[in-house]
Amino acid sequence: MTVIIPLPSSANYYDIGTFARTVTTPTPEAQVWFDRGLTWTYGFCHLEAERCFKHALEHDPTFVMAYWGLAYTIGPNYNKPWELHDEQDLLDTLRNARQASLNAIKHITPESSEVEVALAKAILTRYPEEEVAAGKDFLEWNKTYAEAMKMVYEKFGGGGDLDIAALYADALMNLAPWDLWDLGTGLPRSTSRTVEVQSVLEKALADPRSSTHPGLLHLYIHVMEMSVTPEKALGPADLLRGLIPDSGHLEHMPSHIDLLVGDWAKAMQANKSAISADAKYAVRSSSTDFYTFYRLHDIQTFLYAAMHTGRYVDSLWAVDNLEAATPENLLRTESPPLADWLETVLNARAHVLVRFGKWEEILQLKLPKDKELYSATTANVHYARGVAYAALGRVEEAIAEREVFHAAIKRIQPTRIIYPNKCVDVIQVGEAMLDGEIAYRQGDFDIAFQRLEDAVRICDGLTYTEPPAWMQPPRHALAGLKLEQGLVEEALDIYATDLGIINTLSRPLQHPNNVWALHGYHECLVKLGQTEEAKRIEEKVANALKMADVKIYASCFCARGKEASDAGSSLMESCCE
Repeated sequence: MTVIIPLPSSANYYDIGTFARTVTTPTPEAQVWFDRGLTWTYGFCHLEAERCFKHALEHDPTFVMAYWGLAYTIGPNYNKPWELHDEQDLLDTLRNARQASLNAIKHITPESSEVEVALAKAILTRYPEEEVAAGKDFLEWNKTYAEAMKMVYEKFGGGGDLDIAALYADALMNLAPWDLWDLGTGLPRSTSRTVEVQSVLEKALADPRSSTHPGLLHLYIHVMEMSVTPEKALGPADLLRGLIPDSGHLEHMPSHIDLLVGDWAKAMQANKSAISADAKYAVRSSSTDFYTFYRLHDIQTFLYAAMHTGRYVDSLWAVDNLEAATPENLLRTESPPLADWLETVLNARAHVLVRFGKWEEILQLKLPKDKELYSATTANVHYARGVAYAALGRVEEAIAEREVFHAAIKRIQPTRIIYPNKCVDVIQVGEAMLDGEIAYRQGDFDIAFQRLEDAVRICDGLTYTEPPAWMQPPRHALAGLKLEQGLVEEALDIYATDLGIINTLSRPLQHPNNVWALHGYHECLVKLGQTEEAKRIEEKVANALKMADVKIYASCFCARGKEASDAGSSLMESCCE
């Protein structure tokens, strides 16, 4: 059960900037809490927004827009659509949101503005029934609400009401959350209304007032991150930095674009700010808030950037923080079933150790005692152990570990997710990777490369999320091992594809400027005698290597066995010699 922590006094409240929307209430305190609630809602911190709207109602029990805000923030959102509510969560959400919607309608008076009346009527269409069975197809509900918001937008949003533009865009996005673009073609999904969303947001962003609107800036990043031109959101991303200082999620959001354009250092800095803001929130909020998902996401994104920058110390720091923020009592929360959402973050230690070639450390990892609660973690530890045994040339032990890994996969619950992907789908990447690593050590290079190519294909086919559901690009192992076998031209093409130098891969699947592929690409150029191109990127490679705190010998340390492991262990040599 969620514990509602008493709100702090206004004097001690979070620093969430000055964003506001004037609404109809005779009570200044109610207006203040409404503005705070709306700001938190735009930052996807829904429980804090709920607390604010409830506090506004304590000051003005007839406050139409506070009831509207309550109904809006309680409901589904881009990261938690109806389908991801468990049965009890669904029942509570529907009951509470519908009641808040009815209260908004009930308290409409002649003093209520026309746009407030329109919003109150629209939000009621989002919750047409109080009870439904789990598993219901909610698409029709979402469509009805989107059409209701379209009428509100056509009357008010097109005329310059930026909140209405943001709310309409959000309604459209929730028709196909995280599925706005076809990653294969780069075109908008035929089943989504992506073009309309983009048009609504870009029209609103052309208004100078949009530079301080957290909702518009936030949503535009989400719309453009899966497109072929994510750099179009660089401006909005920069405007969002520091706009709402204590909103961890909004501080984090620019990093979605940073990663896509290959600015790994900027992504790390954005998430440092987010983690700092989240720490303030964690002190005041319940430790079982669903916002824990967002706090962990910020740490994960920092970790992902650190891994691609070759920073082992920062990566381990992030792992320690992920584990500290995910205690067992949190995972045992049944409604919402937080283990399904959060347990997979504990895979991180195994993957960091694989990334940095820490084979002996992997073999010392302790397996969880509760293999049901920690089903994904258990499977990923076995995956890492299998890779470690293979990299160390202990092939028979790697084969035995693979059998245990397969058994562990079968214990992963179908409800366990690395949002929005199911963990049982993501782990197939590891299955192919481990097969490839073992076959490679057996000298069966054809099978090894075939299975590593399978891993690439499976990984590319996962539903987009940032950071990716599988944190180490399989292309780094495939290219590294091909380079080791003298297949230099093939390796070069793989590196160029990963870096986006060859633009054949969907933009969100590229990893521009990452140190691992840059090093491999440069090595291939040198071996092939492509001196001019090698010189052209030398400065970029050198700058990337300077950021790393380990010596980079290969794009995947599995490529050079013991030598790579030793390189990973010489932690400070490259930055202190």
